[in-house]
Amino acid sequence: MGSGAAPIPRPGGNDKPGLKVINAALFRMGTKSMAHAYQILGYKTHHGLLEDVTASPWTQLEEAAEATWPSVPEARPRPPFQRADWDALWGDKYDAVTDLASPFAIELIKAYPDAKVVVVQRDFDKWWPSFREEVLDRVMIQPMAAINGWIGWKVMGIRAVQAMRKLHFGFFHAQTREEAYRNARKAYDDYFAEIRRIVPEERRLEYRMGDGWGPLCAFLDVPVPDVPFPQANEQAAHQQEVKRRLGKFYGGFLRKFAPLIVGAAAVTAGWLWYQRA
Repeated sequence: MGSGAAPIPRPGGNDKPGLKVINAALFRMGTKSMAHAYQILGYKTHHGLLEDVTASPWTQLEEAAEATWPSVPEARPRPPFQRADWDALWGDKYDAVTDLASPFAIELIKAYPDAKVVVVQRDFDKWWPSFREEVLDRVMIQPMAAINGWIGWKVMGIRAVQAMRKLHFGFFHAQTREEAYRNARKAYDDYFAEIRRIVPEERRLEYRMGDGWGPLCAFLDVPVPDVPFPQANEQAAHQQEVKRRLGKFYGGFLRKFAPLIVGAAAVTAGWLWYQRA
């Protein structure tokens, strides 16, 4: 789990299937710390960086982005997601969702009207540079996005880059990276305003990183754990995790294609020698 603490018993009182907690906070807004916190509180929690890169439901995420934002580049026509679709993506397996689910928070709130919503909003001017560099640009800037997307899909069988591109094009109502930059502040403001508009106060917690266990446990009606509140995902740690995952990408590529690369190099060397002879 990464927090060094054993989880307390799973929260009771609501055994119906489906999401119990929706963490309404975008990438780079403390989502990993919050995911660790939900785990300690006994919730089955999804966070992309707490799972193996091959385990996240990338194909379903790509479909969810196409269904939610039909105008994203290269979207395939599909109907809007219904409760059964969100159940298949997260609701059947998890109690709480964080980072990868956060852009869909408005749709999830409507699909799970009994879920509690924890809003964690970081100041835009402090958040945007980190998000842009660590998340957005990694799947937007070419040619590396295309290379990583090809390796992920053709070598590892996962569509992580494709899903993340469509998810962010949709969230920012954009067709290009430059348009996403221009639309960023409005998309950020609209997202949090709409969540506050549709979620009544009794189902919504306005949480600030650093508030500790008290307000979160009171809101979720669970005991306060006898461990420190988790602190995770500092920028350096996040960069290290991204590098580790990219290393796995390229390692898989080299293992699969090393014989072909060596063979091509040998043929090229032989041809050059022949030309010089």
